[in-house]
Amino acid sequence: MTPRESFIAALRRQPPAGRVPHFELVFFLTMEAFGRIHPSQRHYGQWDQMTSRERDLHRRDVADLHVAIARRFGQAGMLYQPPGGWTDEDLRRSLEHVRELSGMDYLLTLHGDATYGLPSGDQMLDFVSRLADRPEEVKREAGRRVDEALARAERIRSWGTLDGFCLCSDYCFNDNPFLSPAMFDEFVTPFLARLVAGYRDMGFWVIKHTDGYIMPILDSLVAANPHALHSLDPQGGVDLAEVKRRVGDRVCLMGNVNCALLQTGTDEEAAADVRRALAQGMPGGGYVFGTSNCIYTGMSLARYELMLKIWREEGNYG
Repeated sequence: MTPRESFIAALRRQPPAGRVPHFELVFFLTMEAFGRIHPSQRHYGQWDQMTSRERDLHRRDVADLHVAIARRFGQAGMLYQPPGGWTDEDLRRSLEHVRELSGMDYLLTLHGDATYGLPSGDQMLDFVSRLADRPEEVKREAGRRVDEALARAERIRSWGTLDGFCLCSDYCFNDNPFLSPAMFDEFVTPFLARLVAGYRDMGFWVIKHTDGYIMPILDSLVAANPHALHSLDPQGGVDLAEVKRRVGDRVCLMGNVNCALLQTGTDEEAAADVRRALAQGMPGGGYVFGTSNCIYTGMSLARYELMLKIWREEGNYG
């Protein structure tokens, strides 16, 4: 099986074979690993002054870096991170370059969430006030956001390069969701469900990401019918074994290796947590191995490579 085929088998919760697939939302350590700036940290202030040849070289370079990450670290797919300032046409051409470089080896996704997530600190008071004082206005806006996301997805589908979307609105703190379960079901769940259904109707795979303590809204997340749920955050008190028991027959589970231990724990603590995630997630399939967030700036590349060494040696179905 190709990495993409292995990923899709897990998303379908089919009987597992070979090595459990691996996926990370983002790998930010590109300077350390490749001596190259991460695409999301690039912004081309002189993009409009470049020749078409120069622009194409940049689009190819971004595509090449995404493929290099997937190949070197055994990732079965990628969340494509375009630089700031690109148009959809720039994105389309760069995704075509990904396929030129790697064929159909990897599951190729984009950001695609349109639902309300945790507001930033400077916006929180206004958002809460709107929920209380103008709830119907908030819901109309939520519906418009979904409509716009689905219209864009319809255009992207015509490109013929994309496999799916990662929905990355975060809903939870480490101790509770931002909204109560009742409010979540009023202001988020129906719009998430419509977004997921629209993407699925177009033939896209849908991965729903949220950090934090998701347990009070777990059933609502699963009821929205994404193919997979990421990141199953142990720093947010999420127990992978419990989630697997409760909903593992309805949704693929992704992630759960404790990022804090990878960053600040000992080698022994990090290795033990990697083995715990594999032991809890792998039985019966329907699991994609990875961290509880991403490989972020400040994490040790050597520690990520330790995680992958254990995965390659012990993350294999019989």
